Amino acid sequence: MEVSNIRGKAMKFGDKMNTDIIIPSQYLEHSDPNVYCKYVMAAIRPSTWEEIQERGDTVFIGGIDFGSGSSREQAPDAIKFAGVKCVVAESFATIFFRNCVNVGLPLLEVKGISEKVDEGDEVVVDLHQGVIINQTRNITIQGQKLEPFLLNKMEKGGLIPELQDYVKQHQLDQ
Repeated sequence: MEVSNIRGKAMKFGDKMNTDIIIPSQYLEHSDPNVYCKYVMAAIRPSTWEEIQERGDTVFIGGIDFGSGSSREQAPDAIKFAGVKCVVAESFATIFFRNCVNVGLPLLEVKGISEKVDEGDEVVVDLHQGVIINQTRNITIQGQKLEPFLLNKMEKGGLIPELQDYVKQHQLDQ
């Protein structure tokens, strides 16, 4: 997965988007993320999935403490399987951040992003540089660069693909 040129239209959410808001529990009776992704953000914006499908490439923009609440790993899966290319927020809950890395959902922490991106703005995210470019406003905002080992996991598609790649490489070495 390319993590240095992620493009999309901004879909904005506020502060404290917890995992119960990201994917309400009543939709988790299905274990298939291709099914429950249709209910991403349904608690506050029921048409989110349809909007993502209509607009194509989408980048979620969040406020502070995005992904707080339970350690529900289905939350980043719901976002990823809905087709969202990346999540950029003021700050992330620690467990949500790690779950995103593990499932290969690109994310970037950028202080002040809520004031610098509006709904529908065209954005480009470069995880290698830790920046987001708001092409609509013609501004570049520096975020918190990710550690190389986290970028590696995201580029490989998450923890499981990274481990599979590691095993495959080391089986060939023997």
